[in-house]
Amino acid sequence: MKKYLLIGIPLVIVLLLAVFGSDLLGLYRLQGYITTSTAAYLADGGPWPHVTDTCTVCHGVKGNSLHQGYPSLAGQPAPYLETQLHNFAGEARRNPNMGPLAMTMSDPQIKSLAEYFAGATPVANRYFKPDQQLREKGQHLVAAGNCVACHGSQLMGHDQFPRLAGQGYDYLLAQFDEFASGTRSEPTGVMKSLSQGFSPEDRKAIASYLANLDPKKN
Repeated sequence: MKKYLLIGIPLVIVLLLAVFGSDLLGLYRLQGYITTSTAAYLADGGPWPHVTDTCTVCHGVKGNSLHQGYPSLAGQPAPYLETQLHNFAGEARRNPNMGPLAMTMSDPQIKSLAEYFAGATPVANRYFKPDQQLREKGQHLVAAGNCVACHGSQLMGHDQFPRLAGQGYDYLLAQFDEFASGTRSEPTGVMKSLSQGFSPEDRKAIASYLANLDPKKN
């Protein structure tokens, strides 16, 4: 009997591995993935939940939006992000999603969030394919408008001037239109003046060029 058990048990194990081996290997790999992902999550911002988790839905993982209508936050200057969140909270800048969210945040949370996204690495807006003629026109208009004077040589922004390079086309166009109409404002008044000086087609061209730029951290 003992002899049969010694032979039978290994055979059963072999049969079980043959039938369920791939599933067991999958579970082992899943466990490894969960462990690695958890460690990375904790290293990225401490225990769950992160304040940034809410932002991911619209602004993408680590602030790199996959939607042309939502801005990428990665690589945006921290002072600019902080100011905009305060503007949303105080309704100086209006948005049905950002307003209520910003109102729930404390000053330290706003500062921490701004610093987190400012330190994130921006990626190219690879889902936008511009019309080349429109893009070239936009490039000339950006040069003529001397956008680099405020937004930096790479159009990555600094201080209170936002990153423009690689932002979503729809978002950029919407902001130009809002500045032109007076719906959105900024302290210098430059954006309103510039936007009003451009035709709707000019704004589309500028948005096409900027959305297609590869963002490079300064």
